[in-house]
Amino acid sequence: MVRLNEDKEVVKAIKEGLKARGGYCPCRVEKTEDNKCICKEFREQIADPNFEGYCHCMLYYKSKEPADNQSEQA
Repeated sequence: MVRLNEDKEVVKAIKEGLKARGGYCPCRVEKTEDNKCICKEFREQIADPNFEGYCHCMLYYKSKEPADNQSEQA
């Protein structure tokens, strides 16, 4: 599950930076598609079921998915 950082001041600052930079990560110098929010780095981390943590700029947090019961469906 992906959610916003619980620190509302961080969220406000990052959202202001995103707005000022046209949707590009305010923590990165280059304006490339890889740095457009949600950035490529965090999209790849989201795809990793074992990853838990914040994106580079701390706007989003991804918690691990709860284990499903696929092994019981044999």
